[in-house]
Amino acid sequence: MKKLIFCLFFVYAITGCSGNSHEQKTNESKTYSNPVVDRSLPDPTIVKTGDGTFYLYATEDVRNVPIYQSADLINWVFKGTAFTDETRPDFEPKGGIWAPDINLIDGEYVMYYSMSVWGGEWTCGVGVATSDKPEGPFTDQGKLFRSNEIDVQNSIDPFFIEDEGSKYLFWGSFRGIYAVELSEDGLNVKPGAEKVQIAGTAYEGTYIHKKDGYYYMFASTGTCCEGVNSTYTTVVGRSEELLGPYLDKEGLPMMENHHEIIIHKNERFVGTGHNSEIVSDDEGNDWFLYHAVDVTNPSGRVLMLDKIEWTGGWPEVKGNTAGIENLPLPYFR
Repeated sequence: MKKLIFCLFFVYAITGCSGNSHEQKTNESKTYSNPVVDRSLPDPTIVKTGDGTFYLYATEDVRNVPIYQSADLINWVFKGTAFTDETRPDFEPKGGIWAPDINLIDGEYVMYYSMSVWGGEWTCGVGVATSDKPEGPFTDQGKLFRSNEIDVQNSIDPFFIEDEGSKYLFWGSFRGIYAVELSEDGLNVKPGAEKVQIAGTAYEGTYIHKKDGYYYMFASTGTCCEGVNSTYTTVVGRSEELLGPYLDKEGLPMMENHHEIIIHKNERFVGTGHNSEIVSDDEGNDWFLYHAVDVTNPSGRVLMLDKIEWTGGWPEVKGNTAGIENLPLPYFR
């Protein structure tokens, strides 16, 4: 569930948030420090374009969905917003746009998003918007469903995946994780498709990564939005089939809220969760972005980057905790 913090961070949008405090950390250095952006960018999602440029989108602590650009995952530049006040989705008139999920589908940039008010677990829902450019502008294509229409309470946090020629949307927040098949263009629920529950009630912020014959379902547990008291933790389970069952290392099911921990809090960062898509650098190393609360400056949820290692068929982050400083850089030619 995503809490909006418009007032403070909207100031950055209108006063030119064209960089971050880490912009001096170019590839002339051998290391980087977290956070890679020390402004609030909750629930990040990322896409890589054909020229190797990365675009990142996040829950709208900057109103109308912020868009950042980077060549190296470290140095990020604010490029604008996906919507304006005139073009933003409105199926929940007073709602915020939370947890976008960006995808390149048949040459078009397709963004799934949640729209909700805090506590509106039966009126919230998932919509979709499209653009021919990653920097937008995005055109809203309307809602796919509301909670009370698809009968899944708290229908937020969408994730799109295409597998074996079929397109699916996963979603859910602490009322079960669900999946449903989409139409060929990805802009509607496929007629006649039935939702399927995939995981239990401990999770939100789903992301699925396919590797070496397994599907890995990353998710977040705990509380996202309580400042230094946030308990968000990044977890994972895996399956041989997209629709599950997803299991932990002991073979216990995520349907019963069993999982492996990827990232938990440390003395500097708490609330470590809602990771982006996994990105491989030019040396084949895997990385993902996520958000956390910096206890030294706890307003908002800052953007974090950590490397993923694969050990015995499972993803791990060093120490199972957020990296802080002197971290080896991703490599991009």
